[in-house]
Amino acid sequence: MFSAGDFKNGLTFEMDGNVYSVVEFQHVKPGKGAAFVRTKIKNVITGSVVEKTFSPTDKFPQAIIERKDMEYLYNDGELYYFMDTETYEQIPLSKDILPDNFKFVKENVVCKVLSYKGNVFSVEPPLFIDLLVTETEPAVKGNTSTNALKNATVETGAQIKVPMFINEGEKIRIDTRTCEYMERA
Repeated sequence: MFSAGDFKNGLTFEMDGNVYSVVEFQHVKPGKGAAFVRTKIKNVITGSVVEKTFSPTDKFPQAIIERKDMEYLYNDGELYYFMDTETYEQIPLSKDILPDNFKFVKENVVCKVLSYKGNVFSVEPPLFIDLLVTETEPAVKGNTSTNALKNATVETGAQIKVPMFINEGEKIRIDTRTCEYMERA
């Protein structure tokens, strides 16, 4: 148990049967009245962010979120299979658990599988992934204004915007946090 006065960014706690992570916090001491803690908290299972104020003496149990490295093996349409790299145990996960940026993950890539009390609620892909561009329009000479971008399809089938000088068959690095092109790989 810890109090709201001890909040730090990234701290996870249980409240009203849900698990929350502190995104932002601010201790406020008004001239009149009692002090309070103004926070932005994120529900780690649904991803929704809420602004809430607490008394510094409010107490909450800490929630421990397990992050385990697991290798993505394959999917069969609805289920995505991950393997524990230590025990070789395979677990199937539903497509609705996976985040949007999972579209850049190809087979045999190690991801972090997040669980709370044994229940998996999300998957974190690696921060950067190198992928092959399989389809893109050729650059047209004279069509290069500042920071001009064009559509490209990568080997996982995902669409991404890339600079004009990128051609089919090139490897590019993608930042999975922003789902944007970073550089040539």
